[in-house]
Amino acid sequence: MALLVHVQTVRDLRGKGDRIAKVTFRGLSFYTRVLENCEDEARFDETFRWPIPSRVDENEILEVQVFNYSKVFTNRVIGTFKMVLQKVTEEGQLEVTDTLIDDNNTAIKTSITININYTTMDGTVGVWSDGEFLDVPSDPEGTFQFETDSLLSGRSHRSGSVGVFAAMKLGKNKSSKDDHRKDEAAILDMEDLDRKPIRLDPDCISLASCTAVTTNVSNKRSKPDIKMEPSSGRPVDYQISVTVVEARQLVGLNMDPVVCVEIGDDKKYTSMKESTNCPYYNEYFVFDFHMPPDVMFDKILKLSVIHSKNLLRSGTLVGTFKMDVGTVYSQPEHQFYHKWAMLSDPDDITAGCKGYVKCDIAVVAKGDNIKTPHKANETDEDDIEGNYDEVNLLFQLFFLRQWARFYVKVYRAEGLPKMNTNLMANVKKAFIGENRDLVDPYVQVVFAGQKGKTSVQKSSYEPIWNEQVVFTEMFPPLCKRMKVQIRDSDKVNDVAIGTHFIDLRKIANDGDKGFLPTMGPAWVNMYGSTRQYTLMDEHQDLNEGLGEGVSFRARLLISVAVEILDTGSSEIVSSTEVQVEPVSHISESATGKVEEFFLFGSFLEATMIDRKIGDKPISFEVTIGNYGNHIDGVSKTSAAKKKRKEGGGESDEDDSELIQQNSSEDEADDDADLVSVSSTPPMKPVITDRNYFHLPYFEKKPCIYIKSWWQDQRRRLYNSNIMDKMADKLEEGLNDVQEIFKTEKAFPERRLRGVLEELSTSCIRFVTLANKDQHQAGRTKLDKERLKSCMREMESIGQQAKLIRFQVKRNTVRDKLKIVQNFLHRLRFLADEPQHSIPDVFIWMMSNNKRIAYARIPSKDVLFSIVDEETGKDCGKVKAVFLRLPGKKGFGPAGWTVQAKMEMYLWLGLNKQKKDFLSGLPNGFEEIKAPRTASCLQSLPPISLVYNMKQVFQLRAHMYQARSLFAADSSGLSDPFARVFFSTHSQVTEVLSETLCPTWDQLLVFDDVELFGEAGELRDDPPMIVVEVYDQDTVGKAEFIGRTFAKPITKMCDEHYGPPRFPPQLEYYQIYRGNSTAGDLLAAFELLQIGQGGRAELPSLDGHTDSDRGPILPVPMGIRPILSRYRIEVLFWGLRDLKRVNLAQVDRPRVDIECAGKGVQSALIQSYKKNPNFSTLVKWFEVDLPENELLHPPLNIRVVDCRAFGRYTLVGSHAVTSLRRFIYSPPDKMQQNWASSGSQSVQDAFPVLIFSITMTDDIVLLVSNGMCSYRLVNLVYNKELEAEFDNFEDWLHTFNLYRGKAGDDDEAALDDDRIVGRFKGSMCMYKLPLSEEITREAGFDPNLGMFQSIPHNDPINVLVRVYIVRATDLHPADINGKADPYIVIKLGKSELKDKENYISKQLNPVFGKAFDIQATFPMESMLTVSVYDWDLVGTDDLIGETKVDLENRYYSKHRATCGIASNYSVHGYNVWRDPLKPSQILAKLCKEAKLDGPLYGPGGRVKVANCIFTGPTEIEDENGMRQTDEHLALTVLKHWEEIPRVGCKLIPEHVETRPLLHPEKPGIEQGRVEMWVDMFPMDMPAPGPAIDISPRKPKRYELRVVIWNTDEVILEDDDYFTGEKSSDIFVRGWLKGQQEDKQDTDVHYHSLTGEGNFNWRFVFPFDYLMAEEKIVISKKESMFSWDETEYKIPARLTLQVWDADHFSADDFLGAIELDLNRFPRGAKTAKQCSIGMVQNEADLPCISIFKQKRVKGWWPFVARDENDEMELTGKVEAELHLMSAEEAEKSPVGLGRNEPDPLEKPNRPDTSLMWFVNPLKSICYFLWHNYRWLILKALGLLLLLLLVGLFLYSFPGYLVKKMLGA
Repeated sequence: MALLVHVQTVRDLRGKGDRIAKVTFRGLSFYTRVLENCEDEARFDETFRWPIPSRVDENEILEVQVFNYSKVFTNRVIGTFKMVLQKVTEEGQLEVTDTLIDDNNTAIKTSITININYTTMDGTVGVWSDGEFLDVPSDPEGTFQFETDSLLSGRSHRSGSVGVFAAMKLGKNKSSKDDHRKDEAAILDMEDLDRKPIRLDPDCISLASCTAVTTNVSNKRSKPDIKMEPSSGRPVDYQISVTVVEARQLVGLNMDPVVCVEIGDDKKYTSMKESTNCPYYNEYFVFDFHMPPDVMFDKILKLSVIHSKNLLRSGTLVGTFKMDVGTVYSQPEHQFYHKWAMLSDPDDITAGCKGYVKCDIAVVAKGDNIKTPHKANETDEDDIEGNYDEVNLLFQLFFLRQWARFYVKVYRAEGLPKMNTNLMANVKKAFIGENRDLVDPYVQVVFAGQKGKTSVQKSSYEPIWNEQVVFTEMFPPLCKRMKVQIRDSDKVNDVAIGTHFIDLRKIANDGDKGFLPTMGPAWVNMYGSTRQYTLMDEHQDLNEGLGEGVSFRARLLISVAVEILDTGSSEIVSSTEVQVEPVSHISESATGKVEEFFLFGSFLEATMIDRKIGDKPISFEVTIGNYGNHIDGVSKTSAAKKKRKEGGGESDEDDSELIQQNSSEDEADDDADLVSVSSTPPMKPVITDRNYFHLPYFEKKPCIYIKSWWQDQRRRLYNSNIMDKMADKLEEGLNDVQEIFKTEKAFPERRLRGVLEELSTSCIRFVTLANKDQHQAGRTKLDKERLKSCMREMESIGQQAKLIRFQVKRNTVRDKLKIVQNFLHRLRFLADEPQHSIPDVFIWMMSNNKRIAYARIPSKDVLFSIVDEETGKDCGKVKAVFLRLPGKKGFGPAGWTVQAKMEMYLWLGLNKQKKDFLSGLPNGFEEIKAPRTASCLQSLPPISLVYNMKQVFQLRAHMYQARSLFAADSSGLSDPFARVFFSTHSQVTEVLSETLCPTWDQLLVFDDVELFGEAGELRDDPPMIVVEVYDQDTVGKAEFIGRTFAKPITKMCDEHYGPPRFPPQLEYYQIYRGNSTAGDLLAAFELLQIGQGGRAELPSLDGHTDSDRGPILPVPMGIRPILSRYRIEVLFWGLRDLKRVNLAQVDRPRVDIECAGKGVQSALIQSYKKNPNFSTLVKWFEVDLPENELLHPPLNIRVVDCRAFGRYTLVGSHAVTSLRRFIYSPPDKMQQNWASSGSQSVQDAFPVLIFSITMTDDIVLLVSNGMCSYRLVNLVYNKELEAEFDNFEDWLHTFNLYRGKAGDDDEAALDDDRIVGRFKGSMCMYKLPLSEEITREAGFDPNLGMFQSIPHNDPINVLVRVYIVRATDLHPADINGKADPYIVIKLGKSELKDKENYISKQLNPVFGKAFDIQATFPMESMLTVSVYDWDLVGTDDLIGETKVDLENRYYSKHRATCGIASNYSVHGYNVWRDPLKPSQILAKLCKEAKLDGPLYGPGGRVKVANCIFTGPTEIEDENGMRQTDEHLALTVLKHWEEIPRVGCKLIPEHVETRPLLHPEKPGIEQGRVEMWVDMFPMDMPAPGPAIDISPRKPKRYELRVVIWNTDEVILEDDDYFTGEKSSDIFVRGWLKGQQEDKQDTDVHYHSLTGEGNFNWRFVFPFDYLMAEEKIVISKKESMFSWDETEYKIPARLTLQVWDADHFSADDFLGAIELDLNRFPRGAKTAKQCSIGMVQNEADLPCISIFKQKRVKGWWPFVARDENDEMELTGKVEAELHLMSAEEAEKSPVGLGRNEPDPLEKPNRPDTSLMWFVNPLKSICYFLWHNYRWLILKALGLLLLLLLVGLFLYSFPGYLVKKMLGA
């Protein structure tokens, strides 16, 4: 879709002048050329086109403005024409003539004629014939398959006024609001004109990297890739640090746990903790690696807990947790801090959670800056089960993580290479007669540290497996990538054929509407080394997936699925072993319909071919998959061949017979079997210059074409292309915004609004486009789900962009920019398609039948679509392609030299769409077809193109200067020259010796450059210029420094040479060396067509030629910058730390300053050792510099040593690239008064200022001053003080001096090795003449110039007091993973070693030391604080060191000598420690700043420089309260930055955290040290003694625990005789960390009810740190340890209940652990005591024994049952009594029931006695106890029977008596 506007004429203009017109549609503006000296009519006759992403709405507006053009002033609007496009949308074409309206909305006489054309994609509106508009310069063929100018396109019209006019309607009446908007836009567009090819702003300088290439206006060329070197694959230094803090809730009874940390093959173990399920370790481990990022991030980090591991046995595994290193690295700050890892059992997935380990994990690569969370007080005890909110589980998903099965189905592979030599095969064939494929493939899948393999398919290039590899792993997994590798099975060793990584984040979505990982069935393409088989493949790494593959290896059909397991079900397999199972095969059509694809390529130019290749003929081969590969594609089986002939199947290989161009098979009758021509005819190269060849293609351009068959999955690539183009466009817009910031242009917010508007329209467009082809064959589940999530994401990005657009204001631009950059990351992530379809295209340069260099082009980039947004960004365009060496050869310097530069045209699409495949080529060619039978000539593509249109040009390269070049010589400088390449020509500038900032000021003229193609296209689309900068060496070849690209501004012979396009402006081009930058080039390039009249018609070259420069032409006047007179004043302070030169020490150095050819020398330092400062402080020189600050040349500082006999030796040099920070701007008087009056009124309105510092947490340091042991230091800076206060360079700057060759590593860390010293000084530059007001100021010293009121630089004696608080996370230095650190302090020649006070086996030592050193500035100004590791034998090792420049601190205006405390007190622990009182400091500051004051007034007010502050005025001392001004003065000091003109923040009392570095491991922190430095001049009053900050001493306590009774203890034993349940109960107790001091009660035998009576006392003495809530234990780690190690452990009391056994081990019944700081209050009775006291601990009121001192109650014993659930196993009545050591001494007690203060014996039942003590009694008891009811019943029955018996016995006699009456 496109809108074309043809601006024809403007008539009835008034007056005479230069006219320019601007046409705006949808916020995108175009400008016409300037018509000079027009009178009443201006004939513009220019056409503009808007490629548009969405249909034109009938309410949209087109606007044309006509201006009077002025070179100097802003252009004046003559009139405006606006029209609504309703008619155009209906009819498609319209010619309009109408009058213009002026600013007041009234019509004026002037009229305009324009013609509008509108075409849609479906052709519903405005279809035109090919003949129309043939004069359109940008698309002469009229094919109009335009690129959209939205984010969807790769085009870049750099416009800022996007969408400003969207709301305007046509008509003469507008609201005032619209008026305002119109003005705003007008300003903006004039500001933004320099974005367009027409430049009107004389100061237009673009700093975007490689601007010339990115401001690409035409449609026929695509952007080249600037960075040359592949970045992946190069090894990097990594350091992984793991702190195992503690473990909780480990499953198992009475364990002795050890944690094993395993990364790859490295294992490290913590110490063993005895008898605990919640051990506390706090142990720190460090692993060092040197490997490529891909390998590093795939390594598995595994934490395992092992029970009772010792020397003899490996122990039993409790549970493991694993994740890959990449997961940690992708976290913010590359770390997890204090997170809980959940353990699971890999052998039993039904078991559930096995416990938790709390850990910190950080991954640091070289150069990463990691902010560690500040470890002040680690009292953040997270309870796991209680408070869910605070639980820091890794990934918060831990409670949700479930077991899952990951199914990787492997179906079949195609196109495998030979993996065996033909020799062996021929031997086999001769002997056995077998003819086999030379490869035995199998597939190996690696995931989460586990491997699975399919079966081996013997001898098959097209193996079919139909197997699935099943992994069982927790979901979501913490391993990001799955590695799928085809390997060749071999008797000796298996080798990889190709590797593919599946990124699980790309095949899943964890959102609310997300989906589980799924993929395929889809083909994945594998790339690696070249296909010819060699025994020792030098690029084997590529097949392992390291680095960019250089050739297609194979493709594999796989699918991935995940199933969440229900671990409750019974039939589940509980092991996590990898399983391999067969699966059914899938049909051919499952992956999509096979289509025939056509790839066409044309080589328009092959230049810059490296001469090392030799002069054998060179040809180029293009391959896609195995199609087109002559040398090492694999022959197909006959079945596959037949299949393709029938047209049904799809095959990946090409016939080796079919490849030959002169094949004799009769294919002419069937287009389907068109022979592919995949390589160009060999051609001998021609010499360009000393380094490069080129191929003499001239007008005959060779072509290639390849037919190939692939599944039609273009939709995937199309969606990916749309998003890629959006992302490219967005990135370009963001670069624009950043460039506006960089060049300090106006209105960055408008450009950002424009970018956001474009983004939101593109998102809407994506949703409409991507929804097509829904029912295409072969769409997988992932395709459908990805489409849904992409559309959701696009809608959300679009809506957010719209929303943010309205929030962008000038003050919020930078914040919003960050949000928009996040959009960019999201787009890039979405654009990456995980399911491949068509393999990438490879271009190989062949010489002597060997592959030399290659380029790899993703197939999606050259894929054609009829919808413009979906087309690949390089499809049908000329692209500059740089070939590079394969594999490791391409690393480093070898990879920087271009192997060849190609201008290539590529087109890939369906064969049936191929009619337009030549449409993007530059016009003016004839096709040359292969000699074939006449019948099919029509359908054959050309084998070469012959251009009959040839244009002759002259190129002028204005090489002005370069800056910040790479130092290529050992002197630290270079001898640079530049070589300019254009087409097949090259020229060089002169060599300038010994500089990193050469000003060549040279014009290189390339005459008679022949370019082929149509003139109009070449104007818009000239070829690219390559500039290479080299360092000239006296011996050997010149050394490569860097390369940049540029595009010339073209002038055709019929154009006028004049504004706005000519003469061209100088621009900065970024120079790249590999992937890193190596400087900037300031140059301009113009390409002038030579017409019929020859060179005479060109603009003349007769600038002023320098007689002394001979034939060298300087840059002509219109292009070189306009100069002004500047004065540069230089402050020479001194030189520091100069290293030796050629083994001789520097003794008499001097500094030479040079800028733009002028300069000044410092005074000579007579003796560097005695005083390295300069005697004369300020010197100046005058120089002519460009008006435009961005063009200022660098200023060079060189230090030379003056030796005997007038010899000079270069010591080192420094180039100040930007002088902007040194430009002096006189203060604005008006503003100053306003500021002071404003601040006064503010102070009056708010008399009391509340002062608070919000930095990191407060740190409490100890001072044992007798009064109290705390000193509150307000600030802990989590970084160096220098980082907070701009290196203290407020007036004295430090310039590092460099010597030696720069390192070639990407990181700048190596530059530290090149530093040979430092120059201290400053500059000040200003335009002359200077206003007299400054020089007339009182006390102005003309000798000091602008450097008034600087202190003198005579030597000064200073007392330096260094306080070292502690070090954290030190790198282990001993084999045991610990270190024995101590402090060493060096200053000048003084060195203080604190070796005897080393801290044993500690990586987080608290030193708490103060050191005093006397020093003399400037000789001793660099303080080095080192941490060493003490060793018993051998020398001590350096762990790390930090350097502090004291001199800059001492002289800084921030007053870094002694931090200002937050309050003033004269005694107590917080005593004021500066020798000067606040009022003295304030008076001194006011005097130095020439301020009035301070004036202390009544009512606690003080006035300084019109600012009024208030504060308290009373202070308490020994004599009671008295009046003082100190508090007031202190208030002013704390707010000193608010004082106008002179104010700056004064340094508060603080602690700074400095990283420790090791010279051998640059860029990687070895730990941190917390410290601060005070400095006191010796000529002032002496300061008080140093504060005592020694570490807190733990306090001695004694915990007395009386175990009174137990109840309801579960009964474990069965009675031998009677089968009765009973237990022999005893209670064991200990304090955590002191298991060896455990204490047991006596045994309560034979408890039959679970009741036990003890009356037993435990006594636990311990040392406790109240502030940290930790117990301190000092003990030897082992019998071999030299000294004791100190541990800090949480205060926890463990009580356990056991069942005593005589002949077997005692049985553990249950336990309770009480945290002595917070534990639940005991129940009053045994009945009230329940398991809830443990389970709901968080909800219950807790007490602390340290506050309560004495507590008694019942607590439950708990244990876990078989189902891993808590059960109640008993209750204990205990009494806890805490006493300090002194109290305990006064009232001693005995252990158990001993004296003193014995407890009475428990009242136990007699049966608790043993059988053999009193067997009779026991038997009686047992009988009675068990059978008492029976006995009672029996007795009752017996009595009854007795009675009955007696009755029966006596009844007859009694009866007889009665009867007889006896």
